[in-house]
Amino acid sequence: MNFRYSFQQIVNLKNNEKTQAEWILSEAMGQLRNEETSLHGLFEQKENLHNEMADVSSGSVPISRMLMMQSYMNHVDQQIARKHRDVQQAQRVVLKKQEHLSERMIEEKAWTKAREKAYNQFQSFVAKKEQEALDEMATNRFKRLTY
Repeated sequence: MNFRYSFQQIVNLKNNEKTQAEWILSEAMGQLRNEETSLHGLFEQKENLHNEMADVSSGSVPISRMLMMQSYMNHVDQQIARKHRDVQQAQRVVLKKQEHLSERMIEEKAWTKAREKAYNQFQSFVAKKEQEALDEMATNRFKRLTY
């Protein structure tokens, strides 16, 4: 007798959904890393600009150049603020994808446990049938030997 689980396709589907959720989470985490790297780059850019402004201000520089540098510093600050929002959004997406993965893992585990339970019941049934067959053979043999 071979074990055949009638809901095996559902078990396979739940496993595939879990795997897909893992891929999606991995992708979201990659996006978060990209956003964080970009934010770090903006901070470095701001630091370099700040150092350049400090160097330039120690000498004689036209006011127009200082105003232009200050305007660019304000622009970089705005980019940093936007990038902070992007990072926060990416963090929310990662959390959402983690929750989704957790749900898929729970579902997959439940279906796998149900399959294992059905398999254990099948094993018990097979063992019982084998024992009944052995008992029947022993009974028949005993009857033959006593007559």
